[in-house]
Amino acid sequence: MNSLASRKQLLIAESELNRAQLVEDWRAMADDAHALAQRAKTITFLASATASVVAILSSLRHKKAAHADEKPSWWKTLLKSAGLVSTVWQVFRPPGRKPDEE
Repeated sequence: MNSLASRKQLLIAESELNRAQLVEDWRAMADDAHALAQRAKTITFLASATASVVAILSSLRHKKAAHADEKPSWWKTLLKSAGLVSTVWQVFRPPGRKPDEE
């Protein structure tokens, strides 16, 4: 085998090693991106739950601060309660599954 043929074989082998390393790096980067997305979902959930709890506590605090002789209408109370239940349900409901996940 002459020197050009051996040099060609060496370059082909080096190219294959570089390809394998690139695939490995790409997979590692994809795994890191997936982990980051999961952390972002967790942080979003916690922030949403915290905001809902703060809103609930604020609502309860405002009710206590209202005048004792002032009586709100039952319709207004019903609407506020429905909104509160809806907010709590959206925060604590189980996440839906996508059809392609099993």
